[in-house]
Amino acid sequence: MFRAENVTLMRDENTVFENLNLHIGAGEKVVLLGVNGSGKSTLLKMLNGLVFPESGKLFFEEYQLTKRGLKEKKLNEYFRKSVGLVFQNIDAMLFNPSVYDEIAFGSRQLEYADTDARVRNYAELFGLTPYLQSVPFKLSGGQKQKLVLACVMSLSPKALLLDEPTSALDPASTARFLDMIAALNITTVTATHNLAIAPRLGDRTIILDERGTILYDGTSENAYEIDLLTRAGLII
Repeated sequence: MFRAENVTLMRDENTVFENLNLHIGAGEKVVLLGVNGSGKSTLLKMLNGLVFPESGKLFFEEYQLTKRGLKEKKLNEYFRKSVGLVFQNIDAMLFNPSVYDEIAFGSRQLEYADTDARVRNYAELFGLTPYLQSVPFKLSGGQKQKLVLACVMSLSPKALLLDEPTSALDPASTARFLDMIAALNITTVTATHNLAIAPRLGDRTIILDERGTILYDGTSENAYEIDLLTRAGLII
């Protein structure tokens, strides 16, 4: 589904990735581990077509992702409804006057005929039905987290990119979220540094070191060895 070939990406004159090679297949559930500054969020933004490499090639399915290519209307619409990203800063994703309008926004932009049904289905799934007419900014942190998940899921994406998605959730909501991720029949890439929940987020783990280099890419079963996590700076 995603493929990066010899990708080098710069941010603010700093090298985030150099000659990065990565392949993520359809239906995989991938956990992306690394300390702050390792490039986890940037990698998710790159897979979502929000930042682009200086060199190398990036693909979604058979389409090469470039800034110029995503200006083409047909490809942009297909890609945007196929890949959803939940930012770590959830407030940056909220800008509509009500919870209902927030969930409906994407479906309206893509002119889905069943927008109302999608809104009510995902509002119910995330426990947001009582708040449909509420102002999003007045919700609690956990409710906002559920709202942005509902917004992205309402588009029925093929791939879901999640940046620290449980940071504002209480333990009960986190448990329900983990169950939901496990039940989804789509590709998920979840960035986290929470080692308590990471093993439940996917059966493949990619660990980035502080320089954005892939330190480990393999089964989650073998990813949580003390020496490996120490080298990545995730434990002391």
